[in-house]
Amino acid sequence: MDLKNIIYKRFERYVKIDTQSDEASRTFPSTKKQLVLLKLLAAELKAIGARNVKLDKYGYVTGEVPATTKEKKPVIAFLAHVDTSPAASGKNVRPQLHKRWKGGDIHISRRHGIILNKKNCPELAGCAGDDIITASGDTLLGADDKAGLAIIMSAAEYLLAHKEIPHGLLKIGFTPDEEVGQGVKYFNVKTFKADCAYTFDGDVAGAIEDENFNAAGVKITIEGKSVHPGTAKNAMANAARIAADIVASWPENLLPETTEGREGFIMFTDISGETEKAEIAGIAREHDPKKLKAMERQLEAIVAAKRLKYPLARIEVSFREQYRNMKEVIDRRPDVMGKLMSAVRAAGLEPHVKPVRGGTDGARLSFMGLPTPNVFTGGYNYHGRYEWVSLDGMNKSAEVLVNLAREWAK
Repeated sequence: MDLKNIIYKRFERYVKIDTQSDEASRTFPSTKKQLVLLKLLAAELKAIGARNVKLDKYGYVTGEVPATTKEKKPVIAFLAHVDTSPAASGKNVRPQLHKRWKGGDIHISRRHGIILNKKNCPELAGCAGDDIITASGDTLLGADDKAGLAIIMSAAEYLLAHKEIPHGLLKIGFTPDEEVGQGVKYFNVKTFKADCAYTFDGDVAGAIEDENFNAAGVKITIEGKSVHPGTAKNAMANAARIAADIVASWPENLLPETTEGREGFIMFTDISGETEKAEIAGIAREHDPKKLKAMERQLEAIVAAKRLKYPLARIEVSFREQYRNMKEVIDRRPDVMGKLMSAVRAAGLEPHVKPVRGGTDGARLSFMGLPTPNVFTGGYNYHGRYEWVSLDGMNKSAEVLVNLAREWAK
């Protein structure tokens, strides 16, 4: 099954649409530009022959691939998100196709000196001979998760054209705002009526994920005291400096750049401040909920120490739950992962079950009653200018989707 050309044309079209989400927004979707792609996807689903295609008031796009079996089978769903990360620009993305990569340096941008190779990204090593897609070095690529969109749309089109493939009713869902942790906030699992689902939002070929971080947002506010610097001794509380002191006090071994696998971290993502007022925003991540709480207490202890150190300032810290580890839900349905592993093997790959060092819409969906593990899309280095995706990996992912449809019809 070779859908590479079809997948690439879709992917190229999707990444050129700026769909960056905005964590500070109070609207849903958080940015109107996401609706441009969502409307396009709804139109494409209708064009390929999907049934019951809807774009609702929240921006969710849903559709169906009718069953080809007379006997009733479990209803399974495939989902991906349209938004790209706020961490890097998604405007004017210019994809580059590096055909049949031989294993040497991939020059994403000679002007910026952005080079991708096996040394700075070991995960690339398994893609020798593949067609590799990058952006131009000025933006992220958007494979997270426009690769998932292209995979699902192309596989759905294939299934609609090959009615000889046995499968039950298949559901499709495209969501906004996953990158800001709100992707399925208003998603109606009851009316969607699927027995289980799979998000196509993972990394290198063969990787599948049934667990993710427990996640919390972190916010630290500092109210300082401003006086003339000439008379500041024992009278000034510089909020900007206090913020820097708090960030610098967090242990080096509990940062994203010093951890891997199931190791947790706190990352300070935004710092803003002046003498009278400062604010620190961040994220806390841990697969073990007890360890997450321990990290939160550790940060609270640091803040308490700073209150003693800076008695003229007022310092507050708070945590907001974002999502939980889906493993406890998925473990109750071994058939969901069992079918996925069989589908990956049928595509000629050995499944690599691993934890997500992040989160997916599937985490929240699982706790909403729809067990939803995550499937690879063939890329890596998401959220930045070094992002890449293997077109061959995307093709394998589409094959896994078709195999899943077959597996659930057995």
